[in-house]
Amino acid sequence: MSKSKSVVTEICNRYGNTRVRLMDIVRDVQQELGHVPREAFDLIAKGAHTHRVEVESVISFYAFLSERKKGDVVIRLCDDIIDRYQGGEAVAEALTRALGIGFNETTSDGRVTLEKTPSIGMSDQAPAMMVNDVMVTRLTPELIPGLVAKLRQTNDPQSLVESYGDGNNAHALIRSMVCNNIRESGAVILADYKRERGLRKALTETPADVIADVKASGLRGRGGAGFLTGLKWELTRESPGAEKFVLCNADEGEPGTFKDRVLLTERADLMIEGMTIAGYATGAETGIIYLRGEYAYLRPYLEDVLNRRRAGKLLGNGILGNAEFHFDVRIQMGAGAYICGEETSLISSCEGTRGDPSDRTPFPVAKGYLVSPTAVNNVETYCCAARIMDQGAGWFAAIGTQRSTGTKLLSVCGDCARPGIYEVPFGTTLREVLRRAGAENTAAVQVGGPSGQMVGPAQFDQGISYEELATGGSMMVFSNDRDILEIVEAFMEFFVKESCGYCVPCRVGNVLLKSRIERIRQGDGAPADLAYLKKLGESVKRMSRCGLGQTSPNPILTSLKNFQPVYNALVREDKTGLQKSFHIMRAVEEASVIAGRRSEVFHA
Repeated sequence: MSKSKSVVTEICNRYGNTRVRLMDIVRDVQQELGHVPREAFDLIAKGAHTHRVEVESVISFYAFLSERKKGDVVIRLCDDIIDRYQGGEAVAEALTRALGIGFNETTSDGRVTLEKTPSIGMSDQAPAMMVNDVMVTRLTPELIPGLVAKLRQTNDPQSLVESYGDGNNAHALIRSMVCNNIRESGAVILADYKRERGLRKALTETPADVIADVKASGLRGRGGAGFLTGLKWELTRESPGAEKFVLCNADEGEPGTFKDRVLLTERADLMIEGMTIAGYATGAETGIIYLRGEYAYLRPYLEDVLNRRRAGKLLGNGILGNAEFHFDVRIQMGAGAYICGEETSLISSCEGTRGDPSDRTPFPVAKGYLVSPTAVNNVETYCCAARIMDQGAGWFAAIGTQRSTGTKLLSVCGDCARPGIYEVPFGTTLREVLRRAGAENTAAVQVGGPSGQMVGPAQFDQGISYEELATGGSMMVFSNDRDILEIVEAFMEFFVKESCGYCVPCRVGNVLLKSRIERIRQGDGAPADLAYLKKLGESVKRMSRCGLGQTSPNPILTSLKNFQPVYNALVREDKTGLQKSFHIMRAVEEASVIAGRRSEVFHA
């Protein structure tokens, strides 16, 4: 208890003893003690001037926080459908054999805990796992015994990294084996550019003129929703409030998405330049980068980028000699919660609480972080904004289509020869993207991650754009060898696990949807089940409180629309009039166990 008290006191003091930094406090306590023991709850609550229930709710909400003591090393194996199809299940079996434990267990010496996690942003180099904060990619079952032996010998996850990836992955503050896999660089984000030229040009204009430039460019948010960026900044600036904030959503937690990982590694300066321009345009003096917990390995590098910018008068007071412009940025770490990619959940997490979504009105531009006007954009959007101020609104608007201007970064993974990052002009057809990625024999593409849409060859000639195939960037490719409903079930499993549980439609509806897909896959489905899936899916979309529930039925609804023959082949009427999904032996199995004998009336 004495150690816990001294640790908690020091950490609370580090963050100014404020509830708003509760996430940082709890994360640091776990980092120091290996977990957040229950006896520390009251100490944290007192130090952060909040209530014990707030502390407990934060710890119970985030997957990477725990009141239970775990091993010194926590291995989290990625378990998304891409990793499974690339050999992840065989890797999982090899891990349990080498460690002598199952998942969610700790070795007898208390040194290693083994877990699964839904997505770690490494779908282009799967299977992959996190070992504490160290990424280990391109796993095979044959590699596992050697990796486990080295880990037992050194107790140092970094010892598993024998070579570094390309670009800044080899930087002294990153030292990661992760590869960028940039396959094609476009004209905007991954092109060569002159640093800070966009910011310098912005400071020669009024904030209203900067907003007008961004509006004229047609830039829309790159997170998927596509709201006009200039309009969002204008609404933030015009909303009454003594303080205003600029938040960067770097919490790409959806399976199959990894473009922001590459931008954070190779275009951090450009992103922060865009945030600074947004601060100038909106009147904000504070920016926050919400960095997903899985990308903690990038934090030391990003902190160094921020410090270098402060030293160069690109952040802080009087930026570039402008005595009236003050703007600085801090990093807020997440802790393994997909829901925090939704902007109101992200704001809640930045405020130190559970990442619960809030009602959509008032919108963040009016009352967001700390109930103040807040502009929330993602990493790619800020990069685009900086380039627009550098090259001009007309230059950007001339790229892409009339309603979807500029380029789009795509994270392509799955059954293709060249998974990785592609920067393409909006309007590029999906078929062309598949050709460049070396995808052959393709049966389906999940456009926009699990919350997007599953399309087949009939849609491959549509363009990547807001008016045709809208996407936040994820492109998951599946060949004809894959089971469409297995993919759908995996996506529904993801949403069931990641739902915050606040509202009934999402909390219960997704479980019912997943259960019915399982029934159909087992051969117990009837044609009426398809109507049930469609009706329930539409109800969950319409009645859910936030974006997770409003998009979670999409794997089912879009596959029903575009792959109806797959469903039809698995369902059939039972002319006996009996319910196909009812099995008498399953129904009496529990009673048979209790009785200690098989049923004398019903037997196989």
